[in-house]
Amino acid sequence: MKKSLILVVGILLALSMVLGACQSAPAKPEEPAAPAAPEAGDTAKPVKVVNLINGVLGDKSFFDSANRGMEMVMKDFPNVEVKTIEAGIDPAKWQAALEDAAANEDYDIMILGTYQMSEFLEMVAPKYPEKKFIIYDVAVDYTKAKLDNVYSVIYKQNEGSYLAGVYAALMSQSKVVGVIGAQDIPVINDFIVGYKQGALENGVTNVIVQYAGGWNDPAKGKELALAMYQQGADVVFQVAGGTGVGVFQAAQEMNKLAIGVDSDQAMIINDTNPEQAKLIATSMMKNVDKSLYRALKMYLEGTLPFGKAEALGIAEEGVGLAVNSIFDELTPADVKTKLEAVTADVTAGKIKVD
Repeated sequence: MKKSLILVVGILLALSMVLGACQSAPAKPEEPAAPAAPEAGDTAKPVKVVNLINGVLGDKSFFDSANRGMEMVMKDFPNVEVKTIEAGIDPAKWQAALEDAAANEDYDIMILGTYQMSEFLEMVAPKYPEKKFIIYDVAVDYTKAKLDNVYSVIYKQNEGSYLAGVYAALMSQSKVVGVIGAQDIPVINDFIVGYKQGALENGVTNVIVQYAGGWNDPAKGKELALAMYQQGADVVFQVAGGTGVGVFQAAQEMNKLAIGVDSDQAMIINDTNPEQAKLIATSMMKNVDKSLYRALKMYLEGTLPFGKAEALGIAEEGVGLAVNSIFDELTPADVKTKLEAVTADVTAGKIKVD
């Protein structure tokens, strides 16, 4: 009996083991799928941009060009949201405006420009390594701090201004031309060096240079330009932001030619003052709008080279002369032909601009 009982128990144990082995092992809980990496050019994810201006819109020049770049981006990339902050014309408030925006605004990437902001950005950007920054018209000093979240774009304004100098020389009857800079600083002198070289290499005997001492003083710009026209200059190039509005007023008063800067200023002014606009023969375009569009497009594609600076010249459409209906009407065919040849030679490196 005991042997039979032992035999039955053994059979039952064996059977239970077989049945247990046949059952499926409990499934491991599924791990959540890793989120897909955004593809280049992904337009689904909203991208928030802060456009910080150390000045005000309405200069019909530099900052308005930057704003046009933002408008171009928003038109072509609907997922991009841009908030523009005007810090005003008081330099004492610019650092605080940057620090406040960096700390309190909701953004993925912040855009700012001009040499006055580079030192402030060198202090601020390292505090927000998860954020990205673009600075234009100046390069931060990448040796000062860890700035691998900052992309700098600068412009070969000497190349574009060389073309402006060539054009002024070819259009001048007196062979005396002028240039008014906002301040005696490196970026403005880069314009002036190129302009003087282009003018003097093409028949001009005297280039009158003056500095206005500020960016938002049209009265000073007019005063300086009137003095240049009275000294015999028949073309004056303004490199002075809002101060340059006064140069155009002087040109209209004296019936002389002027050259604008940064934006196609003749076409901007033509809407409100066509008589003045028709004397702005061309403008040395610093294509801030195109450069910022290019940078943000590269950012969306994941190809923007943060941690370095790029210099954009004629070949990269960073600079050039404005060609419009006023230019076409004022400019003789032989001058256009000469400009085309000079442009090609600068691009090819045959002409070296100081």
